[in-house]
Amino acid sequence: MEALFPYLLPYLILTQWFIRLTPEKENSLSRFKLYFKTYGISALGGFPTGAATIAYLKRTNQISKSEANGLLSICHSPSPLFVLGFVGHDLLHDTRFSWQYLILYHTVSLFLLLLYYFYHRSNPRQEIKLDNLRRNENPFISSIKDSIPTVLVVGSTIIFFTTIYTVVMFTIQTILPNIHKNLLLLTAASLEMTNGLQIAHKFFADESIILPLLMATFLSSQSLSIHMQVAVIAKSENISLKPYILLRVLITIIIPLLYFILFL
Repeated sequence: MEALFPYLLPYLILTQWFIRLTPEKENSLSRFKLYFKTYGISALGGFPTGAATIAYLKRTNQISKSEANGLLSICHSPSPLFVLGFVGHDLLHDTRFSWQYLILYHTVSLFLLLLYYFYHRSNPRQEIKLDNLRRNENPFISSIKDSIPTVLVVGSTIIFFTTIYTVVMFTIQTILPNIHKNLLLLTAASLEMTNGLQIAHKFFADESIILPLLMATFLSSQSLSIHMQVAVIAKSENISLKPYILLRVLITIIIPLLYFILFL
């Protein structure tokens, strides 16, 4: 109530409102512009803004099911406020890593988006069918109604995985008090990304190469908490998660490797 709603809810409402203000007549917006507008919204809002936007576009027949499957995997990135604020300013006290990571991540993602656009360019645009309810409904009111369930999904997922994280970490430290710190770090990062980043900084604060590689890996792979948020939103519109999972694995390998080559 003090952190999630004040930050996420207003942004979701604004982004959902923005996507609804776009003229929805056939051919009024090219596929290229729609793809990049969706990516821009997801890049600024961070997860799960992209998933929520794509679910809306799929529900209103502005994109096909196959397009939604692909865009869900590409339009998914950490919020720049989180990367610059929490990671750069709060943890590292230097935003150089944050800027380097954001530029690299979005360069790779935009390249994949271009490839995806050219792949789908020859396909005919699916006709948009608007029902009477959506014709008469106020875009702003509709944005509020659709954004609240998304925030509740995110909040419930965070509460659930925070509880699981607390229980699992306490159990591990009780049963295996001498467990290697790397196993403890991987367990924390796989459950909740923010905790993984904090522990990585605690364990490797003096490692100028290992620390940025770990942070780049965790920011790219995310965690079960984030993936569950996306899964719940995607499944509400029957969007496949297979491309999403495959691209997450690919991104987790490519981004840290490129970061090491280019910046370390």
